[in-house]
Amino acid sequence: MSRPRIVIVGAGFAGYRTAKELSRKARGKADITLLNPTDYFLYLPLLPQVAAGILEPRRVTVSLSDTLPQVRLVLGEADGIDLDARTVHYTDPEGAGGTLGYDRLVLAAGSVNKLLPIPGVAEHAHGFRGLPEALYLRDHVTRQVELAAAADDAATCAARCTFVVVGAGYTGTEVAAHGQLFTDAQVRRHPLRKGMRPRWLLLDIAERVLPELDVHLSRTADRTLRERGVEVRMGTSVKEATPDGVLLTDGEFVETRSLVWCVGVRPDPLAESLGLPMERGRLLVDPNLQVPGRPEVFACGDAAAVPDLENPGQFTPMTAQHAWRQGRTAALNIAASLGAGVRRPYEHRDLGFVVDLGGVKAAANPLGVPLSGLAAGAVTRGYHLAAMPGNRVRVAADWLLDTVLPRQAVQLGLVRSWSVPLDTASPELARVPGRPRARQEADARSGPGAATEQETRPGRRATEPAAPAVEQAEPGVAAVEPTEVASAGEAVISEAKAREAAERELPEWRGPEQESPVRWGPAPNAPERTAPEQDPPQPLAPEREALERQVSEQELLERRGPERNAPEQESPERQAREQKSPEQKAPEPAKNQPGGEPAKTQPAPEPAKNQPSPKPAKPQPDGEPAQAPGPVKRTDADPAEGDS
Repeated sequence: MSRPRIVIVGAGFAGYRTAKELSRKARGKADITLLNPTDYFLYLPLLPQVAAGILEPRRVTVSLSDTLPQVRLVLGEADGIDLDARTVHYTDPEGAGGTLGYDRLVLAAGSVNKLLPIPGVAEHAHGFRGLPEALYLRDHVTRQVELAAAADDAATCAARCTFVVVGAGYTGTEVAAHGQLFTDAQVRRHPLRKGMRPRWLLLDIAERVLPELDVHLSRTADRTLRERGVEVRMGTSVKEATPDGVLLTDGEFVETRSLVWCVGVRPDPLAESLGLPMERGRLLVDPNLQVPGRPEVFACGDAAAVPDLENPGQFTPMTAQHAWRQGRTAALNIAASLGAGVRRPYEHRDLGFVVDLGGVKAAANPLGVPLSGLAAGAVTRGYHLAAMPGNRVRVAADWLLDTVLPRQAVQLGLVRSWSVPLDTASPELARVPGRPRARQEADARSGPGAATEQETRPGRRATEPAAPAVEQAEPGVAAVEPTEVASAGEAVISEAKAREAAERELPEWRGPEQESPVRWGPAPNAPERTAPEQDPPQPLAPEREALERQVSEQELLERRGPERNAPEQESPERQAREQKSPEQKAPEPAKNQPGGEPAKTQPAPEPAKNQPSPKPAKPQPDGEPAQAPGPVKRTDADPAEGDS
């Protein structure tokens, strides 16, 4: 009898816990497959510390292969589920498709950024749901402070060091708290204009900070933020976002280059594609985490609407604490459905929450006991160390180093603005060049400093004819910014340099249309360079000098007039050459090769088209000039001619 096949979609808090518990229960009696876009589990609560430079990115990631040795890891994004055939179709990081069959399916795809119909937000804001977004925010904040310190006028300086965070929930509150400390530390080394300091605004339409948590946590966080200088504006949100700032709902326009979107999350769109009963985007399940009518399908975490048995008629909130516990319950019930153990409904007991406000400040209510200040900070960090499934020593070491050493505020430039669009179903992956054109152009327009059209269009030309472009970057690696062409004039100069280099090294120059199957488009607002007459290539320096010498000699011979028709005493070899038929011409040098100098006893052959002519023959002993060369064709008359 074959072993049962269990497929888990997603390696967030719920999916990771399900895989870990199932591997312990099964002990080799089931084939467990974990499908996830990345090879790590991300501990989201510490992500704001990555953006603030406290923790290195790998500290908050836990290797799936190392911690789940009995689970098969498949890298890819699920893009379709056939419930009747019991198969999951996915696309791997290199674009290839695959199919996984299952006997039990666990949907734990997690959540993505929540969007609101506000003009300009999708284009000019950035979310905070994945590691690429945290790395981008870290670089972006550092860059804005450095540019503000070097700004020539006060208005530009103020705009660049103004940061707006929308959403005063768990994530937004921690981002604003850590961000204020991060920029203050930078300004101490890069002072701004006299009397200016970084400005952070925290906006929310709710009545208080952390509206979904305890009132004590809300008051502690609000007081700490205001003491640090963060402008906490409740009942206020963004009405419109522009490249130069945001228009608030109270009518004020705030000039800024930084808009961080932490309004909330929405379930992964994969759940909606199943056509099953939903509850506000989440898949409805029973208390055993099974989908009604589909006993082989389980759902947990942010993708599932799990009944809250403590509050009848309600569903559990989308928090990491619930997702972690639901993962364990799902594993136990899957094992029970295969004959090992007894099913049990999901029940929970509120253990309290912790909010890290940076430094030694925090807000916590463990087991309902309200704490603040240093005690809350100790409890908060102790809780995170206990909850993390790995990297505890490394995290503790980074915290220790942060207390005794200054933070390193440098731009790594690994993640660009267009790589982390707000409207994406995969916030854990940075967008890279080489993706299909339709998705790439749709996903790559976001925020100040976003990719221009030339950076995202597959028809863009590179500035130099190097090796063929790679179709797709390495999976999971943040994209490096493509080479930019600032204007059409720079593109012409770059292409001329490339042509000159190719002439020296290659027997035959390949045009941009032959370099790679991935074509890059021209610079924005630049005219299309399709017709040869619009932008002929300039002659190279050696060719230009040879042409000038040849034209000057021809003009000199034309001015001498009668001397051109004077009888000339010719040698027998010269007479024999002139008696040849016009069709019998001397061989021409190969195209794109400089014409060689003829032998002394032979006349010079006619130079090839688009090539510099050979040196003019020396005057004969009788004092008469050599025969004038034929008509000259300019190499810039037709750029296509001579280029094969």
